[in-house]
Amino acid sequence: MRTLGIIVLALALASVAAHTTVAGELGAPVDKQFIATLDGTVQKYVEMLPVGFDNSQPHDILIALHGHNSDRWQFVTGTQSVLTGTRAAAAAHEMIFISPDYRAIASWMGPAAEADMVQLIALLRAQYNVRNVIMCGSSMGGTSAPIFAALHPDLIEGVCGFNGTANMVEFNNPAFLPAIALSYGGTKEQVPEQYIMRSTELVPGQFLSMPVALTVGGKDTDVPPDSMRRLAASLEALNHPCFMMTDNPYVGHSTTYADTVASLDFVINAAAIPEPATLGLLGAGIAGLVLRRRRAH
Repeated sequence: MRTLGIIVLALALASVAAHTTVAGELGAPVDKQFIATLDGTVQKYVEMLPVGFDNSQPHDILIALHGHNSDRWQFVTGTQSVLTGTRAAAAAHEMIFISPDYRAIASWMGPAAEADMVQLIALLRAQYNVRNVIMCGSSMGGTSAPIFAALHPDLIEGVCGFNGTANMVEFNNPAFLPAIALSYGGTKEQVPEQYIMRSTELVPGQFLSMPVALTVGGKDTDVPPDSMRRLAASLEALNHPCFMMTDNPYVGHSTTYADTVASLDFVINAAAIPEPATLGLLGAGIAGLVLRRRRAH
């Protein structure tokens, strides 16, 4: 029988209970573009506004980063559970939903993709009445979102990484290494600093300013889960005030719809609470460190 163990503190975001993922609708996707300051290239992203959008009211933004060998449309039209769950969470929270190319089809949050995301976030904040920016992604995107969060913790208010790696130095799947080298400007031997600075398990302290949710699959051979488990252990050791880890031994390179929604709800709701209040409510169970592991008994 499968059971769900909750350890350390239970999540009870009572003050924002009205924003759980139960309803909401996103409008039609609009393909947009900007000129990258870095190199003058045209960079594209898809935007979906919540139905009834009113820019006089503050809204959160959810930036969803696609996987390897895909592009900005994956999170917009895809039917995998992590994709539909992400859209559902964005709709329910009436978020501005953004799905960028970030140098598709292979990015891995290299220097160019990183520069594009810095520029895009500034563009969106200038265009809309933005409250919080949340970044998420799956696979390559689940690696890239935490990388960006660690490099630029001042630009986003929360991060979700689904089925990513936290160590680009040790990551050795031959299917991805050529694209990573192209994105990073060389191999691990040629530009080791690029791989080190994008290995998030080496800098867990960079995540202390934001809520974090991570998911891994115990049977994942595409992007093995061990480095994310080590990052989770480091965040726990640092007493991260608002962290959630879902470790599901029954799945491979995927995250279930329920775990996707739960992770995003956790981060979005926690980010909505002002930081001093979040920390002050730890003892009341309003926000806390949550580790979720599915176990067989």
